[in-house]
Amino acid sequence: MKHILLVEDHSIVRLATLFIIRDVVPAFTPWEADNFSDALHIVSVQKLDLIILDINIPDGEGFQMIGKLRRLQPDVPIMMFSGMDEEVYAMHYLKAGANGFLSKSSSTREIRTAITAVLMHGRYVSDLVQHSLLGGNIVPKLRQDNPLAALSQRELEVMDLLLQGKWTKEIATFLNITGSSVSTYKARIFEKFGVTTVIELYQRVSLLRD
Repeated sequence: MKHILLVEDHSIVRLATLFIIRDVVPAFTPWEADNFSDALHIVSVQKLDLIILDINIPDGEGFQMIGKLRRLQPDVPIMMFSGMDEEVYAMHYLKAGANGFLSKSSSTREIRTAITAVLMHGRYVSDLVQHSLLGGNIVPKLRQDNPLAALSQRELEVMDLLLQGKWTKEIATFLNITGSSVSTYKARIFEKFGVTTVIELYQRVSLLRD
């Protein structure tokens, strides 16, 4: 019997995803959480065979979520499941320790393939991400067209927190870095996007993610 935790705050997405999982793994016990705190509690009390984790969940902590989950269950496979740009975020989350990255725009067949792969082999990335990992020219092209792809992992973290309305001191505390470091990352982000305010940054990022 497999124990699979789905961390997703939209109930309709959870229902649809669990339906697909049941088609792939008929004998499994579903665990559900709609926020990161509940997910941590479940991981602390139940041995799991797979965690499917959305990036944007209530009280989520970006890349740091993987480390917190790993401290509770070091060997559990973690597959990110997100509507965020796969070309931008997938490689960063893989470097942070995730076993796979699955786009919410994936077909049912791709979702089945990803779940099977992570359960059996512990790894899954799409053909697009594989090409990037093998040194294809997708990422350089993206950097020309999309400044999101030019951000480092830490810059992505700072940008996402800025877009959530966090102040410099809050971001510094959350990421355990100095306020001056936050200011430096903020300046780099603004430069890469060609903006001077968080409002302008929000507008640019919104356009890129539409």
